Amino acid sequence: SVSFTSDAINRIIRNYTREAGVRNLEREIARICRKVARKIAEKEEGKAKAKRSLRPKTVINEKTLEQYLGEIKFRDELKEEKSGAGVATGLAWTEVGGVILKIETIILPGKTKFILTGKLGDVMKESAQAALSYIRSRARDFGLAKDFHNKIDIHVHIPEGATPKDGPSAGIALAASIVSALLGVAVRHDLAMTGEITLRGNILTVGGLKEKLLAAQRAGIKTVVIPKENKRDLKEVSENIKKDLEIIALEHMDEALKLALVKSPFKKVKSKSGSKRSRPQESGMSALN
Repeated sequence: SVSFTSDAINRIIRNYTREAGVRNLEREIARICRKVARKIAEKEEGKAKAKRSLRPKTVINEKTLEQYLGEIKFRDELKEEKSGAGVATGLAWTEVGGVILKIETIILPGKTKFILTGKLGDVMKESAQAALSYIRSRARDFGLAKDFHNKIDIHVHIPEGATPKDGPSAGIALAASIVSALLGVAVRHDLAMTGEITLRGNILTVGGLKEKLLAAQRAGIKTVVIPKENKRDLKEVSENIKKDLEIIALEHMDEALKLALVKSPFKKVKSKSGSKRSRPQESGMSALN
């Protein structure tokens, strides 16, 4: 017979399946059982069949998993304690569940090229274009020259280039990554975000929130930014997930940047009274736990 430790089951869920249900979990367990049966059959081949009662029990634990399932398929844990400027964490939804997206941006000498790599779909490319247009429209607020983009190329890459990626929900993470690279200000490594961005910087509702929050929890994320309109979807999310996350619902990209970057990206301006304040106005922010 074959038995699994609870740690082994958790490892299969975390590193070998990526779904909201259990279909792939059942498939991987069946795969292990077939391999165990084959090993037993090979040992008995050419020998008198052992009595079923004398066959040893096979216990599958974390250490033996790779013998049966091979290399880990999904690595959700945050590898980098600290990320440099230009790296932001997004959350996406796929047919098999939520995933973490590490978004990287670098600034190169050039002439206005906007390079997008990582097997991105058309909708995600358009989302990146919208993020860049928002940033260009706010160049003065960020302390950038009005024509800053004329003298540089911007390259945005989302690793795991063999995996197709699409959808608008990485919009605010794309914007954060680009602003971070332009200003040389890092994004918090323990924060992830999901939300569609408009040209004016509004954050729009997205789908698959439950699966995205589960992915964030598995990855060790501490804070998650979501669209304010998605607050209603939190009732469908397990308390076991919500208790590990600070979930903050926002309406505008300005708020997200102030929260996500390690220091405010907005240029300080002097008011008529002589005091300094950030240029953009604050709007509603809601911490949900």
